[in-house]
Amino acid sequence: MSTLRAQLFSREVLPFYLSLVALALAALVCDALLHVFDLVWIGRYLGIAGTLLICGSFGYSLRKRKLIRGGDMAALLRWHERMAWLGSLLVLVHAGVHFNAILGWLAVWAMLINVASGLTGKFLLQRSRRRLEEARQRMQATGVKASQQEDTLYWDSLTFDAVKNWRKVHFPITLAFGVLALAHIVAIFLFWGWK
Repeated sequence: MSTLRAQLFSREVLPFYLSLVALALAALVCDALLHVFDLVWIGRYLGIAGTLLICGSFGYSLRKRKLIRGGDMAALLRWHERMAWLGSLLVLVHAGVHFNAILGWLAVWAMLINVASGLTGKFLLQRSRRRLEEARQRMQATGVKASQQEDTLYWDSLTFDAVKNWRKVHFPITLAFGVLALAHIVAIFLFWGWK
């Protein structure tokens, strides 16, 4: 039982936490390097690049909702994950430049919750898909008929379908982040020293 628990931890839990820790460490290292080389001013503009990357990552969502037609779903999902992670990194480095912008920090927290939500959904979907497939393969190996497999796996497939509905939670979090980020951007343009 402890071996199974260790496998579960290393295969399911550890990658989730490592993704979040890698994001935090990368942001700290980038911010430290900007300070060491007296390039802190660059951090102000990383928010723009990060926001553009995050916006670009929505190609997957647009394709999933059939608002755009082209593109392989699996490739778009990988691009979505990478662009959102890198964009979040740049936004975190940007946020490290100043601590006085409350609206900006609300947007950063919403972004971090959104990243955690996305990673949670990713790992939950992978886990439930893998468990469903493993159960199906075990049944096939023991000679269980296809009709009996479907009856036996009924509850597992319902669980998988319920996990797929995680997007109904992820979407409002994404929307909250988008609204806060947009409000921050509008406030920057309103109060920017244009002279």
